Amino acid sequence: MEKIYLDHASAMPIDPRVLEFTSKYLKGLGNPSSLHSVGLEAKRAIEGAKGKVADLINAESERTIIFTSCATESNNLGIKGTALRNAGKGKKVVTSAIEHMSVLNPMKELQKNGFELTIVPVDSNGMVDLEELESALTKNTTVTSIMYANNEIGTVEPIKEIGELVHEKGLYLHVDGTAAAGHIPIDVQKDGIDLLTLSSNDLYGPQGAGALYVKPGVVLQPVLPGGGQERGLRSGTENLFSIAGMGEAARIAKNEMEKESGRMLKIRDELIEKILEIEESHLTGHPKKRLPHHASFRFSRIEGESILLNMDTTYGIQVATGSACSSKTLEPSHVLLAIGLKHEEAHGSMVLTLGRSNTPEQVPTIVNGVKETVQRLREISPL
Repeated sequence: MEKIYLDHASAMPIDPRVLEFTSKYLKGLGNPSSLHSVGLEAKRAIEGAKGKVADLINAESERTIIFTSCATESNNLGIKGTALRNAGKGKKVVTSAIEHMSVLNPMKELQKNGFELTIVPVDSNGMVDLEELESALTKNTTVTSIMYANNEIGTVEPIKEIGELVHEKGLYLHVDGTAAAGHIPIDVQKDGIDLLTLSSNDLYGPQGAGALYVKPGVVLQPVLPGGGQERGLRSGTENLFSIAGMGEAARIAKNEMEKESGRMLKIRDELIEKILEIEESHLTGHPKKRLPHHASFRFSRIEGESILLNMDTTYGIQVATGSACSSKTLEPSHVLLAIGLKHEEAHGSMVLTLGRSNTPEQVPTIVNGVKETVQRLREISPL
């Protein structure tokens, strides 16, 4: 049985070209902080990776890129580091109701330590309510964090407009770009982004590396103090293999994004059209303003976990039912609750995220698997 992988929002396989590029680093190299020739070679590899990541998001220079271990660390550094360093200018922080937990939890931690937190609602498509956001912003708002696009429902937020609102009334805008980078163009300068989180694993790079873009002039407090690596903002010996791989993955994404996103958009639209033919099936997220590789649904009277397991074991198709980072709980997705779904509705979700390995020829197999799975589960469901 051919496996069809449709969970690229949770983890992407390393692109073979990235693996080939980074193979020379698998055996290790010198410490980038060392001044001898081997250490300097390692340092050049990191600087080269920073340049590639900076180019992907049109950053001012490679010096704006800080490498971390993952997107979660980048979100923590961007949010807590900026809020704590600039607490003298205000102790209010703002975010949306559909953010990843690695944004919501640092925000709640700040709240426990004296910051005022406002969580802005979204509409039924997952779009941030701009009027509510504008009302929440004040001169004391230090950090506002809104994701570029949602990993569970695929909705793309109006980041440029949000940036204008934040800079009119607040201080800094942090954006979690993990789900969007490599799929749609991100321009930190045009979009008015002060801090941007990226993940290697979400660019077909190795796990173990993330990045934080920091706009020139934005000052952060280190969250992980130590030996002073990464401009003193993220101490610890750099993961050279993963960092070099992230840089190469960013370069490939930059070059192939337009063509690859257009290819996946056609597959996505066909999947949406045919899956919505199923009785009591509904698209979640914005019908138009969504990521080109993302299709998410909910089905009445069945559980998402059952869909996932049946699709995998019976058809060899790997799908998701929400964020992998919260899959160990039995609670419904906070994202689906935030867009107005009831608990029982939120439980019946399925997320398909396409990647480079997916083809139009797989569509009939995927659609047939979904239709038969939904029918089978409804026949045995007590609901």
